[in-house]
Amino acid sequence: MAKTVAKKNSKRTKASNVSPFSVYWGKNNYLLLLLGVVVIIAGYFFMSMGQWDSFPSLFVSPILLVIGYLIILPVAVLYKKKTEIIPVESKEPVTGKN
Repeated sequence: MAKTVAKKNSKRTKASNVSPFSVYWGKNNYLLLLLGVVVIIAGYFFMSMGQWDSFPSLFVSPILLVIGYLIILPVAVLYKKKTEIIPVESKEPVTGKN
């Protein structure tokens, strides 16, 4: 014989599906992302200039691409503005005694 198990009536709260990135990305993040894309496009532009062994193709473009891909884009993703912590005032009356 099989035992019957009574189901528990548990109230579950619905989890809100708010994206954690909606508040995270600010104006500074988008500006850094745009700057990174511009630097990368400039790197590819310098790579296409002149012959394959020209100064912009061999020296300028790799520097711009490394700066764009390895520095600016990760900073744009990871940058978060620090929030200021406002101290809560005490509700205790001030007596002037220590």
